[in-house]
Amino acid sequence: MSLPGVQHPEDAAMNLASPPLSRRERNKRAKLDRITAAASALFAEHGIDDVTTQQIADAADIGTGTLFLYVKTKGELLLLVQNTHYARALEEGIAAAATHEDVLDAVMAVLQPIVECNRVQVENGRTYLREMVFGDPTEPQRATALAIVGQTEAAVMAILTRGETTPRTTAATVAHVISAVMFLEMSASTNSSTPTTELVSRIRRQVQVAITRCE
Repeated sequence: MSLPGVQHPEDAAMNLASPPLSRRERNKRAKLDRITAAASALFAEHGIDDVTTQQIADAADIGTGTLFLYVKTKGELLLLVQNTHYARALEEGIAAAATHEDVLDAVMAVLQPIVECNRVQVENGRTYLREMVFGDPTEPQRATALAIVGQTEAAVMAILTRGETTPRTTAATVAHVISAVMFLEMSASTNSSTPTTELVSRIRRQVQVAITRCE
């Protein structure tokens, strides 16, 4: 599985070649880039709860009215920011997985960059997961987040079926279980202070059990 350019998560989710953009669309994309960069920096430094939309608008050099043309809530803005990071982490993980012959090592190569990017700011990462699961189903950024989750599971399934001995339906189910394990470990409040290396090790042990279903 290969991902499209991940500079914008919408492109990653659609997996389609885009036609040349008009000047108006280029201007909109440039503003979106500024909004994403400003929100990413502020959220990383202060956490989503301590950042206002006014601060984000000021950092992006736009008005708050313009900001709300792109995102309706701070939660949707966090989804936008984290989707971008998640897509890049997934691209990195897929590339790393191609260098591993061992199935467990390859699967963890996909998952580890995702875990690490989710925990750059732990509370932001946990809020992102809540928004993904419980957020407004009509928000486009939530749909994009779920699409990237689907891409992650597809990448894991591709690893599980490398030898062409595992039925695709079994591999798809196991990939979904592995994804659920990762997200549960990242979102659990009891893991807020757990070192990332320990969290990755815990996920690895559970993944090892799961992939025995494919052997």
